[in-house]
Amino acid sequence: MKTLKGPGIFLAQFMRPEPPFDRLETLADWAAGLGYVGLQIPTGVGGLFDVEKGAESQAYCDDVRGMLADKGLAITELSTHLQGQLVAVHPAYDELFDGFAPPEVRGKPKARQEWAAAQVKAAARASQRLGLTAHATFSGALAWPYFYPWPQRPAGLIEEAFAELGRRWKPILDVFDECGVDACYEIHPGEDLHDGATYERFLDEVKGHPRACLLFDPSHFVLQQLDYLDFIDRYHDRIRAFHVKDAEFRPTGRSGVYGGYQGWVDRPGRFRSLGDGQVDFGAIFSKLAAYDYPGWAVLEWECALKHPEDGAAEGAPFIRDHIIRVTERAFDDFAGSGADAAANRRLLGL
Repeated sequence: MKTLKGPGIFLAQFMRPEPPFDRLETLADWAAGLGYVGLQIPTGVGGLFDVEKGAESQAYCDDVRGMLADKGLAITELSTHLQGQLVAVHPAYDELFDGFAPPEVRGKPKARQEWAAAQVKAAARASQRLGLTAHATFSGALAWPYFYPWPQRPAGLIEEAFAELGRRWKPILDVFDECGVDACYEIHPGEDLHDGATYERFLDEVKGHPRACLLFDPSHFVLQQLDYLDFIDRYHDRIRAFHVKDAEFRPTGRSGVYGGYQGWVDRPGRFRSLGDGQVDFGAIFSKLAAYDYPGWAVLEWECALKHPEDGAAEGAPFIRDHIIRVTERAFDDFAGSGADAAANRRLLGL
């Protein structure tokens, strides 16, 4: 069994125009100074890593990896959350999601989708050059506007949405397979893959593709009132990435899971800094250790109340204290009798 790696930090929520948050090198210094040993790096428009260059240039990948290694850091995964979102966009969200794409494909849904698919494929190849085995992304969504069954959905609508999602992702997953990298979909509201049932439906459409894996983030399970521990039991063999993010859900007679169109501070379900919410991380880290999870524990910070720099500073020791160093022997080995097969038969009266 392997001990989970960490602490890592997802840099997306900390990127800002001012130093040290404006460049990968200075962000790396900041993260290392807080005690992180791994970085999950966002890509795409305004990202910190050029996946197109990384897909083609081993020298570029070696330079980035070497720069980080000099600071005591490793890359946990690259992220194409924004590009993955653009692989499948319902027209209702076209204008809202255009900002995730470069100017030349905005207002052009087909061109935007082609750009996004090429970006995710490039990330697979860059990940291979970086020596990574997992990649963080979103599935995108075609059926999300119809998640609540009113008005009644026409027969076959959801089936066709997932069939199309499978058609779009299958060629991308094949590239991940060629590169030896797992595509890890973050189970997340707003994506067609937002719970176990939708993940299973997608897995059916891609014929159980071995690279269609999971990024586990318990905060999204709290906000949907899903059992995140049972999810690990069900899908642990597909979990290849892990966001350590806290959340709380405090419903009232006025508002519940759907949030009443309120801002994050006032919603019954909201994200919190690590330790300030309701997630049972002791149980999560125990289950991941028991199932021999092979990857990283990566802080994703989102909180409506706490300052991000405080959340980041608290996150590294929180994760470090929860990582279970897996034992190499059973706790009761001292009491072992050393009996052999013949002795076992005698004990059984055989």
